[in-house]
Amino acid sequence: MHFNPYGGPAAQLAADLANFAARDADDEARALVLDRGMTPAPPTADEVARILEWGERLRPVFAAAPDDRVDLVNALLSTAACRPYISRHDGKPAHLHYASEHADPVSRVRAFTAGGLAHLVCEDPERLGVCAREGCGTAYVDVSRNGRRRYCTARCATRVHVAEHRARRVSA
Repeated sequence: MHFNPYGGPAAQLAADLANFAARDADDEARALVLDRGMTPAPPTADEVARILEWGERLRPVFAAAPDDRVDLVNALLSTAACRPYISRHDGKPAHLHYASEHADPVSRVRAFTAGGLAHLVCEDPERLGVCAREGCGTAYVDVSRNGRRRYCTARCATRVHVAEHRARRVSA
């Protein structure tokens, strides 16, 4: 499935941060923010903590029913104080951002992820989810062709299907 720049990478960053926040993965969050170009320098420990707190606020969007996601994302947009901003940086042509290129990393991450979730909730709210395998709970963005994903990875899906197969064999 093709997403616009905010609906795809931004929504995926939101899922990753929601998952990192659940695990207190400071180093992974710091590397992810750098890797995604959210800041030219490594975020400070305080900025990473605030980004992971934001990740905790992102998580309910993935677990909510599609109709309930609008209110949750509107609350995120309000907190992020997103507004369109045309940016020209790194020799790239003018393009849309929801935070100034001079904004701090926390503000940039908030605006990027809230904007991305907003685009995706408006375009196809069924594409967000939490893994259906009991005990997993990993947030994901469904980029599959048919949009029917229920598990975060093929590994989780396989575990569930193997367990179901074994249960059927035992009861037969």
